[in-house]
Amino acid sequence: MSTENLDISRRRLLGTVGAAGATGLALGAAGGAAAYAATAGPTEPAGTALASVGRNTVPFHGAHQAGILQPLQARGHLMAFDLAPGAGRKEAVALMRRWSTVAAALMAGEPVGDGDTGVALDAGPSSLTVTFGFGASFFDRTGLVARRPGELDPLPAFSSDRLDPRRSGGDLWAQIGADDALVAFHALRAVQKEAGAAARPRWQMNGFNRSPGATARPMTARNLMGQVDGSRNPKPSEPDFDERIFVAAGGEQPWMAGGSYAVVRRIRMLLDDWEKLPLKQQERVIGRRKSDGAPLTGGGETSAIDLDRTGPDGKLVVPGNAHARISAPEQNGGAAMLRRPFSYHDGIAADGTPDAGLLFIAWQADPHRGFVPVQRKLDRGDALSPFIRHEASALFAVPGGPGEGEYVGQRLLEA
Repeated sequence: MSTENLDISRRRLLGTVGAAGATGLALGAAGGAAAYAATAGPTEPAGTALASVGRNTVPFHGAHQAGILQPLQARGHLMAFDLAPGAGRKEAVALMRRWSTVAAALMAGEPVGDGDTGVALDAGPSSLTVTFGFGASFFDRTGLVARRPGELDPLPAFSSDRLDPRRSGGDLWAQIGADDALVAFHALRAVQKEAGAAARPRWQMNGFNRSPGATARPMTARNLMGQVDGSRNPKPSEPDFDERIFVAAGGEQPWMAGGSYAVVRRIRMLLDDWEKLPLKQQERVIGRRKSDGAPLTGGGETSAIDLDRTGPDGKLVVPGNAHARISAPEQNGGAAMLRRPFSYHDGIAADGTPDAGLLFIAWQADPHRGFVPVQRKLDRGDALSPFIRHEASALFAVPGGPGEGEYVGQRLLEA
């Protein structure tokens, strides 16, 4: 290659890297992509910007567990375990110690000892988060019934439920997310292996989201129906955010301070039926424009919905049974939850339709004041209901983040 051509190629590479870095900076607040300018040092070679997503790390220790407040990740695995027959509190302590040690190492981008499989070799931590929770049955198995929070009382039955008990519930739960599929799988295998003889897998679900940097500007994620999903999520900047999402100190169960409750639902989308609807009808079902997520009453995605506005025909612009109307906090006594889902696609179901939809994960300080009242109202007349099916359900208490030298759940198991 001539010196002139080499110089042209070099300029093109630097230009590409610069553009990618600028986009990454914009997406950092909403999409999880790290900016080159925020990660590369002044003397770092420009080419290393190509690894910026891989270099992103999330702390394992802190007031809250990782995997709640972080931006949506590109890949996710959800897995529930049951303690093995004969296993109790002692075995649970040892298990949570092992899981916490492995999670801390993986989230820092470190191998997990001499037995590391090498699956994620050459990759950085890629915003990996590993989150652990306890189901109601865990407290029976470990003799800790007196420390079981009332918030773990069973969710009520809903008329639209078609729940598979084999894919619901569980003593223990692990949520794994990362911006690289191999990094996420590597963490999943490590968690599975460290369960050892103490716990047995109950169910596993695998999901995905859009990759960081795939859009030209920060965007709320879209679901498999093509809808912008999560426009009304509570924001950490809101004064009552912590009150809605995290358990305050001084409650009946001190070990849950800084923690949250995760409602996990596998919601199948009947895509063949949905995709037959004309665009305008889809938008009326949701109550928002498909193009940008803005309410049908106008404005942008974050604009307030004018629930009282009527059109020239005298009818409500946002129909009375529109999903956005029924699920709005102002229609549910202020009930709110932080939704942080993954989409899933598991091929073709027995009926020949896509087995695809949403791994719905909702975080709140009290699921009976967050998820339950909203779902009850949706269950009574949501226009979206004919196009979805709730096929699995679980509820987990997710304790606050561990301090330095602690493992997840230590304040429960050793109190």
